[in-house]
Amino acid sequence: MASSSRIFVLLLLIIFNFLYISAQKTIKHKPFSMSFPLTSTSLSHNSSSKALFLSSFMASNSRRQTQNTKTMPRVPSLNYKSTFKYSMALIVTLPIGTPPQNQQMVLDTGSQLSWIQCHKKIPKRPPPTTSFDPSLSSTFSVLPCTHPLCKPRIPDFTLPTTCDQNRLCHYSYFYADGTLAEGNLVREKITFSRSQSTPPLILGCATESEDAEGILGMNLGRFSFASQAKVQKFSYCVPVRQGSHAVKPSGTFYLGQNPNSHTFQYINLLTFPQSQRMPNLDPLAFTVGMVGIKIGGQKLNISGRVFRPNAGGSGQTIIDSGTEYTFLVEEAYNKVREEIVRLVGPRLKKGYVYGGALDMCFDNRPIEIARLIGDMTLQFENGVDILINKERMLDEVEGGIHCVGIGRSESLGIASNIIGNFHQQNLWVEFDMRNRRVGFGKGECSRQV
Repeated sequence: MASSSRIFVLLLLIIFNFLYISAQKTIKHKPFSMSFPLTSTSLSHNSSSKALFLSSFMASNSRRQTQNTKTMPRVPSLNYKSTFKYSMALIVTLPIGTPPQNQQMVLDTGSQLSWIQCHKKIPKRPPPTTSFDPSLSSTFSVLPCTHPLCKPRIPDFTLPTTCDQNRLCHYSYFYADGTLAEGNLVREKITFSRSQSTPPLILGCATESEDAEGILGMNLGRFSFASQAKVQKFSYCVPVRQGSHAVKPSGTFYLGQNPNSHTFQYINLLTFPQSQRMPNLDPLAFTVGMVGIKIGGQKLNISGRVFRPNAGGSGQTIIDSGTEYTFLVEEAYNKVREEIVRLVGPRLKKGYVYGGALDMCFDNRPIEIARLIGDMTLQFENGVDILINKERMLDEVEGGIHCVGIGRSESLGIASNIIGNFHQQNLWVEFDMRNRRVGFGKGECSRQV
């Protein structure tokens, strides 16, 4: 009996060892996958105006990149699904630190550095409930001035950094409306669950900012969240906005594989060699080849050259989740406005400009105005079109006033065409980092959650 028992136990050990090795092989080659809710609130009062300009700040500094990635750790690719709230911007809530603290962040494909709100220790004053408390996280660390990334001449670090009085690496972000977000560069984890988190990533810890939300930088720069976390692709579906923004619908956000991607049409990103220095170009943006615009089925007489970078970099066309409306360079904007004036000119609200950017506005009857304007089509390379239904041409900006969601790029102080999130409603947008392309697909985004 003793001999038989030992043989039986030995067989069990062999079987268990075989199953364990097989499981480890499977786990080793399969990226982890998870699903968790990302809740949010609307934009704060001060950041509402920034939704117009979010990705235009630091535009003049986002021009250099390098292939040196030795300082960045290797991490497994992410693959999960979540939701976000849409109210002028795509606002997600991420669990940051150990243990995690929920932080509201604007999903921004037009900027690089991710930053969160960190509160100061002020006696007799309770900290803001939405801010991050570094003292509660065991994985938080601050970059000293001696860190290589704090060197002001590092080729691709596009933030102006200085050494503060505590010998810590300090950064400053200026917005187009003149407000400032600044703080220290830090390392911190994003903790998705008890068993899954990123390695410490480089973030900004803002101590001087008037906004309630931070930024989740997702552009092509090597310090964006997408690059540091080795995200191979990500996508989102922007739901249709409701009326005066009182209702904040939920959209869907994927890191990694999207089950809808087989329906997408893709456009290759335009690439720019490091040696190609152009003062008005942002080489870290998702730049695509736009070729034309149609309004009401009529193709406008706009030269395709105005949608591509010229010798100085002006004219690039960017797909940007962090800017609210669409902005066009002067030549393209004038043609669009000329056509809309032809269609509905007498109904324009004279002398009215919203946010210093939108000047095609109307007092009432938005349904009638939209019907007269008709649908708009943005035309890209490879025969890819984005159809903007006439119902999504106008946005209620205040007190019953509706404006066409298109402005002049010069109002942002830049020389690029920007396709903002307002014209990405009911559209899947996928950013494929590995294959350097952007995909588009039709979606009923409010039903995708």
